[in-house]
Amino acid sequence: MWRPATVLPPRWTLSVFPGASRFCFWRLGAAMRKDLGDVLRRGLSDSCPQPLRYEDLRVFPRLPFDRSVFKRSITSPRLAETLAEVLQLGKNARRGIIIECNPGPGFLTKALLETGASVIALESHKKFIPHLQSLGEKLNRKLEVVHCDFFKMDPTRHNLVRPPIVLSQELFPSLGIEANSWLEDTPFKVVGMLPMSNEKKALWKLLHDLYTCSSIYRYGRVELYMLISESQFEKLIANPTNPYLYHVLSVLWQVSCEIKLLHKASLKHRNVCFIQMTPRKNLFTEYLTPINYDIFFHMVKQCFGRRRALVIQHLHSLTPYDPLTIMNEANIETKVKPSDIYPQDFKNLFETIERSSDDDNKWLYDRVIEDLQC
Repeated sequence: MWRPATVLPPRWTLSVFPGASRFCFWRLGAAMRKDLGDVLRRGLSDSCPQPLRYEDLRVFPRLPFDRSVFKRSITSPRLAETLAEVLQLGKNARRGIIIECNPGPGFLTKALLETGASVIALESHKKFIPHLQSLGEKLNRKLEVVHCDFFKMDPTRHNLVRPPIVLSQELFPSLGIEANSWLEDTPFKVVGMLPMSNEKKALWKLLHDLYTCSSIYRYGRVELYMLISESQFEKLIANPTNPYLYHVLSVLWQVSCEIKLLHKASLKHRNVCFIQMTPRKNLFTEYLTPINYDIFFHMVKQCFGRRRALVIQHLHSLTPYDPLTIMNEANIETKVKPSDIYPQDFKNLFETIERSSDDDNKWLYDRVIEDLQC
């Protein structure tokens, strides 16, 4: 039975890594508070912009103002409190680890810490780090702050990023995070907002990591709790009942994860959804593995590349086997288009071809890794 690779034993102290893997790490009390520029004058509620209360200004004073912060961070105290309640951490909060992506001014960080959760804040904006550190000290809670961008962690050759480059296999053991089996409980939760400037690219990156069990998924079935635009969420959960929104990402995400809508909100005239994405225990089988996932991706992408063509016509250019026989064995009607069959049917079709023979030439697809971020 296939299982993810293990990682190095955890280390509780962190040295400066040489070369491309260098990153900055702060613990409570390690940073001095600084004057961080202009005041962040207002937060965005889950319904409309509202001025911050006086007590909010005392907790979050003089933060750097940057319009990009509103596109990558939660800047509403009310929404932050709501999301913390939706997570329903309760009595289990102290036993779980939450990784927060780009907390920015720390509204959600504060709400999570108040539940008793252990929070690891991954902040890409260096100017926010002293403030987040100070926030943890004031609330007397467990907080780790790391200077990095979660969505650029473990870059591939298709996702080259500027330094500092952070590698999860070096960072997470230093934080005491150990790898779990894929069939065990989720090792930690990741909470944040998908980059509004390019949600699709971030979703493709996460898909690649999930199907290869790399990056965060090296540590098990990590749960994602993300704010995503309503339009993109509707595409992720689309199926043949809504063929105009149904596409490649719909199939690949629904095959790999259980997707739940937890909360809806409105930010800056943009409707967003807070969703839970939990990897399925039965994602990997004898016939779909982190080794051949790229062929599965290619099959789905080719089918949706010509949506009006029948699936059986696509099979002629995908496999040397008789397409009619394959369709019958997969219990799929022969006169259907890609938008007519459900995500699990795509997986069933792929596995039917994979188990049809032990011959390595069962696909007419050159096994060279393609650009999965198209």
